[in-house]
Order: sequence, then structure tokens, then C-alpha cells
Amino acid sequence: MKNFFFASLFAIYASLPAVNAQVAYQDTTLTDDERIDNLMSLLTLDEKIDLLGTNLGVPRLEIPNSNHFEGLHGLQLGSPTRENGLPTTIHPQAYGLGETWDLDLMQRIGSLTADEMRWYYSQEDGPRSLVLRAPNADLVRDPRWGRTEESFGEDPYLTAAMTVAKIKGLQGDDKRYWKTAALMKHFLANSNEYGRDSTSSDFSPRLFHEYYSFPFMKGITEGGSRAFMAAYNGWNGIPMAVHPVLDEVVRPDWGMDGIICTDGGAMGMLFTAHHYVDSLPAAAAEVVKAGVGQFLDRYKEPLMVALESGLLSEADIDRAIRGNLKVALKLGLLDPDIRQTPYYVSPDSPAPWEQEYARSLAREATAKSIVLLKNDTVNGNPLLPLDLKNIKTIGLVGEHIDEVIQDWYGGAPAYTVTILDAFRRTFEPLGIEVKAIPDNRMSVAERIAKEADIVFVVAGNHPYGTRTDWFFCPVPSDGREAVDRRSLNLPNEDMIRQLYNANPNTVLVLQSSFPYTINWSDENLPAILHFTHSSQETGNGLVDVITGKVNPSGRLTQTWVKDITDLPDMMDYDITNGRTYMYFDCTPLYPFGYGLSYTGFRYDSATLDSDVISLDNPVDALTLDVTISNTGTLDGEEVVQVYASYPDSKDPLRPKKQLRGFSKVNVPAGATVKVPVKINVRDLAKWDEDANQWILEPGRVVFHIGSSSASLPLSLSTVIR
Repeated sequence: MKNFFFASLFAIYASLPAVNAQVAYQDTTLTDDERIDNLMSLLTLDEKIDLLGTNLGVPRLEIPNSNHFEGLHGLQLGSPTRENGLPTTIHPQAYGLGETWDLDLMQRIGSLTADEMRWYYSQEDGPRSLVLRAPNADLVRDPRWGRTEESFGEDPYLTAAMTVAKIKGLQGDDKRYWKTAALMKHFLANSNEYGRDSTSSDFSPRLFHEYYSFPFMKGITEGGSRAFMAAYNGWNGIPMAVHPVLDEVVRPDWGMDGIICTDGGAMGMLFTAHHYVDSLPAAAAEVVKAGVGQFLDRYKEPLMVALESGLLSEADIDRAIRGNLKVALKLGLLDPDIRQTPYYVSPDSPAPWEQEYARSLAREATAKSIVLLKNDTVNGNPLLPLDLKNIKTIGLVGEHIDEVIQDWYGGAPAYTVTILDAFRRTFEPLGIEVKAIPDNRMSVAERIAKEADIVFVVAGNHPYGTRTDWFFCPVPSDGREAVDRRSLNLPNEDMIRQLYNANPNTVLVLQSSFPYTINWSDENLPAILHFTHSSQETGNGLVDVITGKVNPSGRLTQTWVKDITDLPDMMDYDITNGRTYMYFDCTPLYPFGYGLSYTGFRYDSATLDSDVISLDNPVDALTLDVTISNTGTLDGEEVVQVYASYPDSKDPLRPKKQLRGFSKVNVPAGATVKVPVKINVRDLAKWDEDANQWILEPGRVVFHIGSSSASLPLSLSTVIR
């Protein structure tokens, strides 16, 4: 029977007429659906099966190929170890980009990443991809999650805003075409690495809508993404690769009509790990029947068996791959000549990563991602920025000060500026000696500290555990894909204590992919900064901040706890049990939204353009005008944050407060500015499980305005009635 099946396919294929030079799917005057209908009618079954992989091309019809590449903070065009990667512009890790709270910056980064992919796509021997696996719209509900580095933070509103900005940059602003296709990861609630292939993330439909799916929903409905990757895990017992929520919510309610792909190997895990089906052919059939149109798996043999045995039909495949063709159309791959589409890049054009714009953007992103966590006054002045007139010797200590390490999905930067590079290039021409050493063996670092005017100690994690072996991560407080953290303690804190004992002017530069419980450092050190790994401009970005060339404006995107015991059970996905600033009951080490500046900001007043929201005819948005003043002597950027609370609500699950608007604004020294913050009224709604819809709850909504979730000096309210 099997031989007859394949012989029949061959006969059908051989009998097909030659494709005309101009066919309907290439006709740009037709609607998208008309073009896709025509293309579907021309495809053989073999071609349809091929389209269930990650490639969008159809060689017989001369439709160009397009695969996937990673693009979280720059392109990864090679292996995870980067030895064989192609050069691109590499920015700070996504966790660090989140800490910029800068939507314009995020969009510019996405646009440059897409430009670079388009350039490579135009090269005759370049990588064939216009689908980028980015951004990561997952939420960091727990700092022990090994892939914290890949995500923007714990808050759904902020993560959604950053996700939308990145998508708009990646896809461009043309009304018909996309620059690249933004494929979000990982739908849904994938924030434990141990057991991720078989575990279920269990929580209510309400938290699905209000928390876990919120950034994905916004990425589709506001950002315009039409692609995402289904996660390994299940939700309430059903693996995400086959979950009915795809058909019940994602497609009909959000308008998702593009690519949904499995995560790598997830088809097989339905059988081997989840034990959701009794065979690999059954797994292949269930994935396709769920409308998931791309496998990251060895799928063809089990799929053929599923077809032959009647577990799957060609009509099921047609439904699954239709979204792939929609994405191909938006990328210009179905046009008669891709060179005539607006985002085509000439192969003779300059490589984008070699341009000054790319270098300066990476440097800007690095400096803006730095969060000043502490900056005490020493001898009458804040320790930072440095007063270079009074410094003759700087001590620099850290294992990774002379390297820029990429993470698991980092790329191959065309160049790197290490921390040691930047210190030497900046300070030595000024006659300041930089004494550098990786650690304190034989107490050498302590002796350097005693001789120095100030000491910078760089400490934190290794982004992939020092070796790329799968599951290898020997330090308990390190984490990465497939490995969750088992500790939040900073391994280097004993060395930091020794250096501080030798020189009280010791600054901790915490270069890490996630938070640490740095209680001793916070209590004792005069200054602490946080930033992440991987940027090609790591050293320059840091030096720009510590010298005052750039006033730090980064803000935390996650609650930093004081103790690991302040966290609920790792597998408790019900965030109302004490997770995130919205439900956290303990005192944090650093609150969500926190970050210092070299200047001061005073929140003077706030006004709201409406004190009533009518349930009968609600407005789309409110405008909240906040007046702030820069009370210092340096220009600086402030992140004005607006949180909503609902004091009249009888609903115990409403958050204590939730971010519902923010704006990053530059305020000159001594100036007063009015900052408008838009509040979407629909974002004040809650999910009603009985009605299965969003509802505005009658009663007061209080808006709390300030510089972090724990510093909100202004408030005003409106009433929903």
C-alpha cells in the first residue's frame, strides 16, 4: 500500500501542467486570500508537506526560500558557540533591553536587525531567512527561570509594549509588505526549564488573558506579528503544540492567521515526554490538526504514516500551511520579482553592521540599559560619576573583564569592546593607571585595591555555564536554556567583601542575565550598577555611564527579592500566590521599576482629562499629564510610571497595583516639563470568566504616578460608571 501511495503522488506530480510565467498568486492587484487560494491550488501534496517544515519556498514555482533565524538582541547566523557565525550588530541581552524602558530605541534596534537580515538575504551565498525568532514575549514570573535573559521582565504591560515596539521595528511600516517576519516565543507560560518537555503550567483562564497571554495578544493585535512558536510545556494538562486555545481564542479573537510552529522536537515530546498520544504518527497528526503549520522536528516519516493510515487528511495540511503562505506573501516572496518590493536590499550595498549608525546604536542601547542601583555620597559627593581630577589609579577586577560573552542565542559581533579595553582607552590617556586582574588569588586583587583610588569589581553569571554542552551549568546560581537556577546568591560576594575591606570606594558592576540576592553588597558598598551581557559595545557603554557622559536611565523590569525563600514553589504558576510586584507580600531588595539617576526628579503635579468613564460609551483612552522637574545640575532621562489600583473592587484577585502607562523623557537640568501619558481604557478591564470576556468594573480607578512601583508620590482618580 505504501509503494502505491508514493507512486500515486509521483503520477499526480508528473501530470501537472507547467507553471505560467505570470500566475494569479503573483498578481499584486488581487486580495491576499485570492493569491493564496491560487497558490494552494497549484501545490502538490509533496510541496505542501515540505511547507510543514520551516522553509517557505517552493522551488518548482520559483518561490524563494526563507527559513528561521534567532534575533533576540541581534542576529544569530551560526552555531550557539559563535565560532562559525556571520557578523551582525549585537546589542545587550533582551533582559537588558527591557531595562531601557525605551520604545523608540527598541523599534530602532528591531529595524537594524531586519536591515541586516535583508542584506544577508540579498547575497548569493547568504543565509536564506526572513523569519526571525523574536521577540520573546514570555514573562519572567520567577528569577530562577534559566531563560530570564531572553525576556523583557515580569510585567505584562511593559513586556507587551516592548514586544510591540520590537515587532514594528522588525516588520517595518509599509502597509503591504514586511521587512522581516517577527515570530514571537514561546506561547505560552514557558518559565521553567527543568521538566519543560513534560510539565504543565497550571493557572486560570483569567490569568491566561490578564497575564500570560497579554504580550502575545498585544504583539498580534497592536504590533502586527503573525507568527509565534508554541512552547514545550502544557497549560492545564494539554501541550501547547496542540492546545485548543489556538482555535478557541488566538485565531478567532486575535486575528492570528500566520505561522504557528512547534518548538524544537516538540512533536516527538507529545509521545515520549507528555505521553499525550500513543505514537509519533499520532503526534504529527495532532499537531497539524491543531493548525500548527511548521514543525521544528523530523516530521516527514511519521506524517506520511499518519496520512496513509487516515489519522490525517490533505485538507488538514491545507489549513495548517495557509498561514505560512500568508507570511511568505507579506515578505514579498510570492511577488513576480522580489527585487521590486520595498524592502529589497541590493547585494552591492554596504553591510549595515559596518556603518557608524550600527555602532552608535549598540553603544546607546548598552548605556541606556544600565541600572544604577546605589550611589552613596563619599566625602560630600556621590561616588559616581567619577571625578577624574582626583583619580590616579583605578582597580578593575573580574573574571570576564577582557571578553564579551554571547549567550545561548547570541550572534557574532563584527567587533567587541570589552570592559578592560574601554577602561584603558578612556583613562590611560588621561594619566590614570588601570590595574586589572581577573580574581583575588594570592590576595593580589586586595593589594591592587589598597593602591587604587577606586575599585570596580565586575561580577555575575556566565551566560551559558562556560561550556555549551547541553544541560551543563555547574554554578547553582547560573542558568540558561534547559537549566534553571538553584540559587540566587552571588558567588563572588566573598571576594567583593575582601576588596571593600581593602578599599571602601569599591563599586560593584553586576553584569548578569538575572537578579541576585546581593543583600551584603547593598548594605555596604557605596555604588552598584546592573547591566547584562553580550553587547559588542559592553565596555564603552559602561564607561559612558561611570564617567557621566551618559546619565543612567535604566529601570528594573523585575522584583529583586531579598531571599530565595520569599518566592513561591517554582512550579506554582498562579501569580496571585505572591509573584511579581502586583502580588508580592515581602519587602523586595529592589522594587519593580526602580533605578537611580545622577540628578534628581521632583513630581510636581498631575492632571487627567476625564474624571468619569461611561460604561455605556467608554472613551478609547485617557491622557494623564504629569509635571516633573529636574532638581539637579545634570540633564537626565526619567521614566514616568503610572500604576492603576481599584479600591472599590470586591474582587480579591485584582492586583494591588498594575502598570498601565509609562513615558521615558529627557529633562534638562533645572527644567520643568509636562509629560503626557496615554492610558488605554481597555487596559483597565479585567477578564470575567463567567462572561468569557473583558469587562470594565464599576468604581474608582486610582492612578499612582512616580519613579517606581514603590515610589509613587502623586495620585488622582477617575470613576467607571
